[in-house]
Amino acid sequence: MVEELVAAGVALVSAGAVYTMAAARVVKQYERGVVFRLGRLRPEVRGPGFTMIVPGVDKLRKVNMQIVTMPVPAQEGITRDNVTVRVDAVVYFRVTGPAEAVVRVEDYRFAVSQMAQTSLRSIIGKSELDDLLSDREKLNQGLELMIDSPAVEWGVTIDRVEIKDVSLPETMKRSMARQAEADRERRARVINADAELQASKKLAEAAKEMSEQPAALQLRLLQTVVAVAAEKNSTLVLPFPVELLRFLERAQQGQQGQQVVQQPVAPVVQEAVAPAVQEPVGRSVQEPVVPVVQQPVQEQLLSPPSRLDVVSGGADSGQD
Repeated sequence: MVEELVAAGVALVSAGAVYTMAAARVVKQYERGVVFRLGRLRPEVRGPGFTMIVPGVDKLRKVNMQIVTMPVPAQEGITRDNVTVRVDAVVYFRVTGPAEAVVRVEDYRFAVSQMAQTSLRSIIGKSELDDLLSDREKLNQGLELMIDSPAVEWGVTIDRVEIKDVSLPETMKRSMARQAEADRERRARVINADAELQASKKLAEAAKEMSEQPAALQLRLLQTVVAVAAEKNSTLVLPFPVELLRFLERAQQGQQGQQVVQQPVAPVVQEAVAPAVQEPVGRSVQEPVVPVVQQPVQEQLLSPPSRLDVVSGGADSGQD
């Protein structure tokens, strides 16, 4: 009798152990358990730790609550400005409603992947090439909104969507390279032209200052000579500006004018008459004609009659 009781107790303990092993479940920290009893969803969600179910009646399904990183396959499309591009992206999402993720959609990972590919194609068709290359933040926000709208009903939240790479045809790459080169060249020419304009203004101001003080040209010339002579050169080429010649010519003309004003009138007349009589014909042609001709006439008109003229005049009158 005792042996039968011991055997029954052992059998009962063994059955309890087997039942416990069949009913015991362990849910990890990053997981949540969804229980189906006879095919019906239980309202409570099992948290992390040890939990029990009814073997043969309940079925526990674990849902991962971690953030999932899903790459979106590269999608080829035509932008709004008729450029063929190939774009790939990555989606970061996590499950916030374990029951909805299990009940409402068959495979939420596959559903999110297909929705991401469709939304990426739609974004490519609505955007221009410049937006895909430079304004990716705005496109990422639009893509995240398009994927997150249906995913909320599946118990999935989209954390972030990033466009990784935009592949362009080789012809388009060469065209963009030529455009960038032309833009750089245009900017360089504008900068050079601006520099030339500023330099010309400064040179004009300097020339204006030097024109008021002609001696500044000589100082500038001496500075140039000193700068060239500082180097070890055997030959020195000295530029001679035309302005300096004009300055010397004006100075010489001013000196000649002062000498003419200071000389007396009588010597000038005598010098003008004497060379006209004594010098050869070639030089007399070069002298001014009017002073030489007019001066004897004026002297004859203004000078009194000499004695010889009076005597000869008297003799002539007596003979008559």
